[in-house]
Amino acid sequence: MNKFLTKNEVNFFNENGYLSPIKIMTAEKANIYRSKLEIYEKNKGHTINGIDRHKSHLLFHWVYEIVKNKSILDCIEDLLGKNILCWSSNFFIKEPNDKTYVSWHQDSEYWGLEPDDVITAWIALSDASIETGPMEVIPKSHKWENQIHKETFKKNNLLSRGQEIKDITNLQEATAMPLKSGEISLHHVKLAHSSKINQTNDRRIGLAIRYTSTAVKQKNSDKDSALLLRGKDKYCNFIHETPPKKDNDTDAVRNHKIASELHTKILMK
Repeated sequence: MNKFLTKNEVNFFNENGYLSPIKIMTAEKANIYRSKLEIYEKNKGHTINGIDRHKSHLLFHWVYEIVKNKSILDCIEDLLGKNILCWSSNFFIKEPNDKTYVSWHQDSEYWGLEPDDVITAWIALSDASIETGPMEVIPKSHKWENQIHKETFKKNNLLSRGQEIKDITNLQEATAMPLKSGEISLHHVKLAHSSKINQTNDRRIGLAIRYTSTAVKQKNSDKDSALLLRGKDKYCNFIHETPPKKDNDTDAVRNHKIASELHTKILMK
């Protein structure tokens, strides 16, 4: 018996590679998390950047709260089974009337994870309307093989290498996934996706959380780490990470730095 998703929703995800929107929390709760982010940014004197954007659930307890949200994990369990790891989390933020975007790409080309039991939950901490440049996907593209990508390193591309599929097809089938604050979308690791620029006067704040089954392993390195969130890990393919007890405490900063540096080496290999 499914814990959160209906049988039809599970079938839709398996057939199309995505599911959206899914209400996870109230807009008021999402706004509390947004406020925590913006208080941190105010204290820092700049928007969140660098490694603080990556694997943020190991640095901030409030991000860890989102990552282990019961409703999100129930969705993931309905799709991947009861043994669940969090491999990474990343903030994708577009400032008001910003020129940043995300090019068409497949995460599976760069992450080195196999088998492909990997799902991203993208949670909106602000409204992600059509005007903000929400995620767009090509339905059923998770059934493609990994496509050849070119690395552009373009300044306004939010991806680490500015990677984009060299010869993208089926763009006429592209489907936007606008979200209300507190909603998530789910997409398969092989699904081709992108997003356009933010044309509004508000920030578009999203947190992408990458969940895997414990059977997944890293093929691009003999060492990788992840956080066990539910069930048991009989495979032990990843070093088990430690969640933060408090925001930015000494242990959290150290553990986050170690995990982030290891992760960056794998992604940039």
